[in-house]
Amino acid sequence: MNIIPSVDLKDFISGDPEKKQQFVDAIGKAYEEIGFVALKGHFLDDALVDNLYKEIKNFFSLPTETKQKYEIPGIGGQRGYVSFGKESAKGKKEGDLKEFWHFGQYVEDNPKLEAEYPNNVAVEELPDFNKIGKEAYRMLEKTAKYVLRALALHLDLEETYFDEYILNGNSILRPIHYPPIQEEPKEAVRAAAHGDINLITLLMGAQGRGLQVQNHKGEWIDAIAEPDELMINVGDMLSRHTNNKLKSTIHRVINPPKELRGTSRYSIPFFMHPISDMKLDVLEGCIDENHPKEFDDITAGEFLTERLIELGLIKK
Repeated sequence: MNIIPSVDLKDFISGDPEKKQQFVDAIGKAYEEIGFVALKGHFLDDALVDNLYKEIKNFFSLPTETKQKYEIPGIGGQRGYVSFGKESAKGKKEGDLKEFWHFGQYVEDNPKLEAEYPNNVAVEELPDFNKIGKEAYRMLEKTAKYVLRALALHLDLEETYFDEYILNGNSILRPIHYPPIQEEPKEAVRAAAHGDINLITLLMGAQGRGLQVQNHKGEWIDAIAEPDELMINVGDMLSRHTNNKLKSTIHRVINPPKELRGTSRYSIPFFMHPISDMKLDVLEGCIDENHPKEFDDITAGEFLTERLIELGLIKK
């Protein structure tokens, strides 16, 4: 497959059984073949998107010493600010050419999880930053819930199979700033080739060229969304849970051509994580003679910790 298929979530929630099934079939096929789709019909409206970009541009324009006030030690970068070059892809020494922020879950009626997750970090200088971030978080989480319902049906599970695992899940909204590139990078790129850790990722800001996806032939193809689309891909947790039936595809963000290196790039992925207790054991329905069990049993929390160590965000 050399193009990213496009689907419309309105078909799934339309109440029309035929349209709903067509959506399930289309997204299931895409995730088995390339691991990415472009999705229209999500729950983010234009005003919210515009306000979110305005707020994150305001934040990343703050002086470095102001931003660094919000870099919280000892939590593996799970909330607040992570400074430029600190994160690297698994197996890479060079830090990615980016800085970012993390909004995390707003826990409801669960003191145990409230104690488990770090607190969100409030930015004093920008009164609307956290309010707009929370609103976007909720709308992306709602969109992700319906995508996972479609995938549950594709996997012959109950439609609401994932609901209990994503309620109060350890999901992260990550506004990223790729600053202008001032000098020729030796090895570093804006985001080195990697797979995502989580169940699914919903990406805002894939409208310009930069994001590339590796297809099954090893070829890199551009993943460019239309203005009203989110790019949504399978993460390693879901790939593992489905015995690699749904593909977690390697992707990267390449450096721009020289004439565009003086510009910033912004993108905003929402990493949909389940609660830490979710068992990622391979689903029985994804094991057969031709597809023996590929992965050991592990919980989502254990898997996340392993990967954060590999990414350099948690020190052993």
